[in-house]
Amino acid sequence: MSNPGSQRKDQVRNRAQEQFQKVAQRDTDVRKEREKEQTATTAKIAKLKALRLAKEAEDKIAADAEALANPPKKKAVAKKKIVIKA
Repeated sequence: MSNPGSQRKDQVRNRAQEQFQKVAQRDTDVRKEREKEQTATTAKIAKLKALRLAKEAEDKIAADAEALANPPKKKAVAKKKIVIKA
């Protein structure tokens, strides 16, 4: 038969190995979840940027059309009155 002290060491070693594997698996799962969240955030930011750029382009087109439709009026130049005193 095996030495009881040896069996105890094997049990402790096996338990420690199982705990290590659980921690390693948990770390891997957390890393994957973070990557998923980062990918989702990046996609959301890209979508919002595209929407903002499209809106800015639309606003510029509308402003250009408005400027063409209503050109700025020329300001009347005030004529100076010349007063001759005799």
